[in-house]
Amino acid sequence: MPGPLDGITVVDLTRALAGPHATMMMADLGARVIKVESPDGGDDTRGWGPPFVGGADERQSTYFLSCNRNKQSITVDLKSDDGAETLRRLIRNADVLVENFRPGTLDRLGFSPEAVEELNPRMVILSISGFGHDGPEGGRSGYDQIAQGESGLMSLTGSGPDDPQRVGVPIGDLLAGIYGAYGLLAALFERERTGRGQVVRTSLLASLIGVHAFQGTRWTVAGETGAAQGNHHPSIAPYGLFRCADGAVQIAVGSEGLWSRFAAFAGLDPEDQAFASNAARVENHARLVAEIEGHFAAHKAEDLLTAMKAAGIPAGKVRTIDEVYAWDQTRSQGLVVGVEHPTLGPIELPGPPLRFFDHGGIETTNRDHEAPPLLGQHRASVMHWLDQTVTV
Repeated sequence: MPGPLDGITVVDLTRALAGPHATMMMADLGARVIKVESPDGGDDTRGWGPPFVGGADERQSTYFLSCNRNKQSITVDLKSDDGAETLRRLIRNADVLVENFRPGTLDRLGFSPEAVEELNPRMVILSISGFGHDGPEGGRSGYDQIAQGESGLMSLTGSGPDDPQRVGVPIGDLLAGIYGAYGLLAALFERERTGRGQVVRTSLLASLIGVHAFQGTRWTVAGETGAAQGNHHPSIAPYGLFRCADGAVQIAVGSEGLWSRFAAFAGLDPEDQAFASNAARVENHARLVAEIEGHFAAHKAEDLLTAMKAAGIPAGKVRTIDEVYAWDQTRSQGLVVGVEHPTLGPIELPGPPLRFFDHGGIETTNRDHEAPPLLGQHRASVMHWLDQTVTV
């Protein structure tokens, strides 16, 4: 089945993760994504590792493989006359241009938004930066961990206020890519009405502040500064990770009805005024955790999970990554896809997180995926397409 973006062509000038994640999302939805890479090694992530896989002369970075499925690759030296002309031809015949250079870099190469508009007034541009394209620190280079710290996210993550921790994946890059793809879709939709493209901008900083959620309003409205407090929720209790006889389980008691069931399950007194409301349970959190873990100490995790499932109490385990990809639920949702790589052969990749169905419940999701490309793998076919295409 063709994806919903079938017929849309994306010129992908990005590297590392934020931009490539955005363009991979577009590719997953059926867009043709032409990844324009430097002849000198290509996307930075081709060299990020270990781990690498494949033979010594054909080694592939698993980092690169994570964010470039369903794309075509060509090599272009944008500083050369021939390279600049190739990019101009691509812009004239595409719908979307995505870049994550430092602010001003593409302008200096002769491809400012005004120059792109002259080449193709319908072009939608996505530009991703580290800290924004303007403002007093708009020119700063963007790296995920720095942005996690500057955005306040690390102050909310860790075992306590004195233990700031980064999230275990480059969450700022990933969120910037997700927000960027979201903005592109909105701009493409608006283009159907206006006939003209526009520039969409986001940044690692914006994307991370954009997901502060209740921690943001906790400060802006209530004047409270949130801080890391480990694996427990600051505003809901009990909600978090609790130790048991052979490890730990996670529970989420998000309503008073659930609390009544859980209190009976855990042998707690539902009439105890220290636990009579969610606010009281948050205030008396240390005592609550101690009493729950005292009850759980005599039970194994699997037994607790089975019993809580029967009682209708939301609970779960903490899986390792290998367990997640072996889990039948993961695979049932299309979250693992098989592709044929040009040098590695058959490999599995994490799959797209969206599925599509018609109103009758028949799945229409595109299940055909292409492996991340070798450097310059599609140059001949893309140049042939440009030679055969009537410029808009």
